[in-house]
Amino acid sequence: MNRNGLWGVRVLVVEDDPLLLMDLESTLIEAGAVVAGLCQTVAEALARLEVNDFAVAVLDFRLGSETISPVARRLVKRGVPFVLYTGQTRADENLIEWDKCAIVEKPAPPRVLVSAVKQALSS
Repeated sequence: MNRNGLWGVRVLVVEDDPLLLMDLESTLIEAGAVVAGLCQTVAEALARLEVNDFAVAVLDFRLGSETISPVARRLVKRGVPFVLYTGQTRADENLIEWDKCAIVEKPAPPRVLVSAVKQALSS
């Protein structure tokens, strides 16, 4: 993996599984990113959006019984790119609203996630 692929890029990560959250944090740091925030719920993520100090977000689509859609909609309004990192498949009807967004299906190798984040930033 290109260790400097995301050098200095500030990333918000939203994932409800603590082990996956740590794994995502590690992957992003290894790629050179700065993890600006770690959230495990939609409420935490919405509150964290008040501090606009990140350039891109990695969002788990389903957080318990909720979806990340309210957070994603706010990011779209602000023009902040994001990657959906999800166990849902692209064919899932809940993802129709986000069919033009970067979607990485879990589990994915670190290079795939880093590449998707880089692509989201350049779009």
